[in-house]
Amino acid sequence: MTVSVLVPSSLTREAEDTREATRKLGYVARAATVFRVDRLVVYPDPDGEAKRGEGFVETVLRYAATPPYLRKEVWDKRDELEFAGVLPPLRVRSQTGSGSEGSGSLRQGIVTEVGADGHVRVNCGLQHPISLPAPSGIEVSEGERVTVRVSSREPVRAKLVAESPPGPAVEVADLDSALARDDSGTTVAASRHGEELTVARLGQIVGDFRRDGEAEYTVAFGAPERGLPAILGVDVDDAGGHGENGRFDLWLNTVPNQGSEVVRTEEAMFATLACLTLTE
Repeated sequence: MTVSVLVPSSLTREAEDTREATRKLGYVARAATVFRVDRLVVYPDPDGEAKRGEGFVETVLRYAATPPYLRKEVWDKRDELEFAGVLPPLRVRSQTGSGSEGSGSLRQGIVTEVGADGHVRVNCGLQHPISLPAPSGIEVSEGERVTVRVSSREPVRAKLVAESPPGPAVEVADLDSALARDDSGTTVAASRHGEELTVARLGQIVGDFRRDGEAEYTVAFGAPERGLPAILGVDVDDAGGHGENGRFDLWLNTVPNQGSEVVRTEEAMFATLACLTLTE
C-alpha cells in the first residue's frame, strides 16, 4: 500500500507569524501520521507564497517527522525551527511484523559510525547506540538514516532492514512528477469545485483505490484561499474535466456542505483522509 499526500509550498501563506505557521504544519504532519500516509510531498507554488515558502515548509515537516530521540543529532539550530516547541507530538505507532523474519518493531535510526569490520553503530532511541552488522546489499554511511527492526530490548536484539520506517517520509517534488510515479495509484484533487462526495459514491471510490487488496492513491491539496484550480491556472468550471486537468483521475469535494467560507488545508486533510481510509 502506498498513500501519498501532496501539499503546496504556499501552505502557510495566511499565517500571521512563524509560530502560527509552525503550528499549522504540525497539524499537517499529524494528519499524515494519523491516517498512515507513506509519502508527504511538498510541491512548489511560488506565486502563492508569502514570507515563508518551500524551504520553511519542507524543513518544519521533516523535523516534525523525525523521531524525538533523533532530533538533537539530526538537526542543528535553524531559523525555521525557532518555534518547533509548538509542534504537536506525532506518537507514530511502531510497525510490527509476524513470523521469525518479521517479528519486532521498526524504528528509525541514524548511523553514528561505520567500522572496518562490517559493523555499524546506530542510534535508534535505545539507551545507547548499538553495533549491528551491515547486511549484504545494504550500503550505509555515517549520518545516514536507516531502519532498524528491534525484536528485544533486554537483551538488545536488532538488525538493519531494507524497509521504510513508520511515519510519513517528507519529500519535495513538482506536482506532475509526484503524480507520474509508478506507485501514485489513483490520483485525486481535493477541491470544493470537485464532485461532491456521497455515501454511495464513497464505496465505489474506495474500491477503485485498491490494488491486490491494498490501497494505493495520491491526494493533492491546495493552499488557504488558493485552491488547486488557482495553483494550476485552470478555470473553476472545468475543474473536473479531462483537458488540462486530466493529470488527476478524480476531483473530489469531501466537505460538500462546508459552513466556513474557507476550509484550511490541514482541516481538508483530516476530512478527506478520514473518508478515503475507511474499509469495507
